[in-house]
Amino acid sequence: MSSVLYDTPGPRAKRRNVLLSVVFTVLLALLVWWVWQKMDEKDQLTSALWKPFTESEAWTTYLLPGLENTLKAAALSMVIALPLGAVFGIARLSDHRWVRGAAGTVVEFFRAIPVLLLMLFANEFYVRSTDVTSEDRPLYAVVTGLVLYNASVLAEVVRAGILSLPKGQTEAAYAIGLRKGQTMTSILLPQAVTAMLPAIVSQLVVIVKDTALGGVMLSFPELLNSRGTLAANYANVIPSFIVVAVMFIVLNFILTSFASWLERYLRRSKRSTGAVLGVDKVDDLNAAEVGGSRGTGAGGGGI
Repeated sequence: MSSVLYDTPGPRAKRRNVLLSVVFTVLLALLVWWVWQKMDEKDQLTSALWKPFTESEAWTTYLLPGLENTLKAAALSMVIALPLGAVFGIARLSDHRWVRGAAGTVVEFFRAIPVLLLMLFANEFYVRSTDVTSEDRPLYAVVTGLVLYNASVLAEVVRAGILSLPKGQTEAAYAIGLRKGQTMTSILLPQAVTAMLPAIVSQLVVIVKDTALGGVMLSFPELLNSRGTLAANYANVIPSFIVVAVMFIVLNFILTSFASWLERYLRRSKRSTGAVLGVDKVDDLNAAEVGGSRGTGAGGGGI
């Protein structure tokens, strides 16, 4: 079947593709065999080095506590970075120049600094300016660095997702009397979430993996740092690396699988029913916003 990117391959192209696939598979198998042989020569595949992973002590003392700290830092960073990124992403689309300028400056500043440097700055800040204990300081520094960097990246994801929607969506919302705030929350954001989900999930995977930076530089007892302690006690460096790598792969696979399911669910739930929004519904939306604004003492201005 033809595509926009390429034509349907002919018989010669199909034979060439099959030949290249076979050559690549053979080379990959040879590489795996070579690595296996080298590890076997160094006695890295002996059963004695893998035996600690069959006992509960290696898991309960080192790996599972490290995994718990990794998940804790990643979860806190996600929970804070996602709404913060959404706020800055929407602020960059504001009609007010000073709001756009301030949000853009913050986003571009933190997006340009390496996340490891942000963690180190945060750690020094907590050492010199706060009363955070030395035990909790690595977690605070890791979460702060991850939030500042990933919130700025997610802000660009949100902005790009909203801008990718057809302008007719906004124009139609204005035509039926919705304000900009109503248009953003009721029309644009719900549609943009589905389009943004793959990019958001890829950034969440980055957050999980970047927690290891805190273990390297700040002695944060996450999974990779705990692996070092385990390997020092059992003298099984290569097997411990393999086990931790598999744990990261499984963890990120679960995350991406859940995101794929969520994306399919959202796409199914947002299929149009063909219903037309009546004037009474628009009046209800406006009345609800006016009532909420009076209750909070806030004005009804746009973003």
